[in-house]
Amino acid sequence: MSMRESSRTAHDPDAATRLPPGAGEAAEVLRVEDLTVSFPTDDGLVQAVRGVSYTVREREVLGIVGESGSGKSVSSLAVLGLIPRSAQVTGRIVYRGDDVLAMSAKAQRQLRGNRIAMVFQDPMTAMNPVHTVGDQIAEMVRSHEPLPRKVALARAKDALDLVGIPQAETRLRAYPHEFSGGMRQRAMIAMAIVNRPDVILADEPTTALDVTVQAQVLDTLLEMKDAVGAAIVLITHDLGVVADVADRVLVMYAGRPVELGESRGVFRDPRMPYTAGLLGSTPSGSGTAAGERLRPISGNPPSLIDLPSGCSFHPRCPLADDVCCSEVPALLRQERAHGAPGQLHLAACHHSDRLAEASDPIDFFRPETTTARGAQR
Repeated sequence: MSMRESSRTAHDPDAATRLPPGAGEAAEVLRVEDLTVSFPTDDGLVQAVRGVSYTVREREVLGIVGESGSGKSVSSLAVLGLIPRSAQVTGRIVYRGDDVLAMSAKAQRQLRGNRIAMVFQDPMTAMNPVHTVGDQIAEMVRSHEPLPRKVALARAKDALDLVGIPQAETRLRAYPHEFSGGMRQRAMIAMAIVNRPDVILADEPTTALDVTVQAQVLDTLLEMKDAVGAAIVLITHDLGVVADVADRVLVMYAGRPVELGESRGVFRDPRMPYTAGLLGSTPSGSGTAAGERLRPISGNPPSLIDLPSGCSFHPRCPLADDVCCSEVPALLRQERAHGAPGQLHLAACHHSDRLAEASDPIDFFRPETTTARGAQR
């Protein structure tokens, strides 16, 4: 990779996320460019999201992963304009060529829940407990189309049928507390897809559900993607989920994107130590072999008010040196030995070449490796 190409990728967020010519024929639906979100507090400025860029194309699934507090949910709420007015937001959010942040409040309301919809993490708090499920889904329809209540309820029934809720006509009259956890999440998906949106933002849609129900909810989401032709942005901390369903993955740490690429390529060949650490902490085949002990990342994520200098991950990274402590690594294209030609793989690490050369990057997080590093400091 030439120095000129590296510089362009580091400073042009569109170049960092744009697929190469001929890489795909699906139309771009949503593009986020250099998104930054900060919250003023009495203790200081919380830098929740720092320079996030990505694109989503029709019928594509983009997984956004990272620990709690990495900025995953805030970045998606910003797309919908659902963050406090006190927040400081910069960058661009482009839906089919239109800058969402430049829209009027009325235009944003027409977009929200209509062209861009969200499946919230906890349906029990996202849904109103004193209104029936049917009325809440019908209200989503009527807020964007001047339809009679009876017609809107018929659309709500069709949506419940589509997500696989039995006896949908009867369930329209039920209240959220009368649904099981899995059915409530399906009802949230029905509410999200009832207006046939172009983009569905799913924020931890399987949290607090048992494994069997998680699989059913994910299958429902993927079926809805094909049924309504929507792209999905799947926000989760579960790498196993992303490996199973996402076409591409964006890894975030301390509000910043640190790795982006085709899911199989990123998980097979991670180029950022944080990604390797997440894989080693995952109790599944994607990170550790059967019967092998997990290799957790030591330490805790940094305060978003008082971020470390240089790479934010360096206090926890087994590869960190003086350069990591002083210089913020740019998100740069990675050369890959495997994978289809033209596949984009970006990583923000001063030592991505060491991960590329390692037979198993997760080995950097073996206890003896991290202990030796701690003794050297």
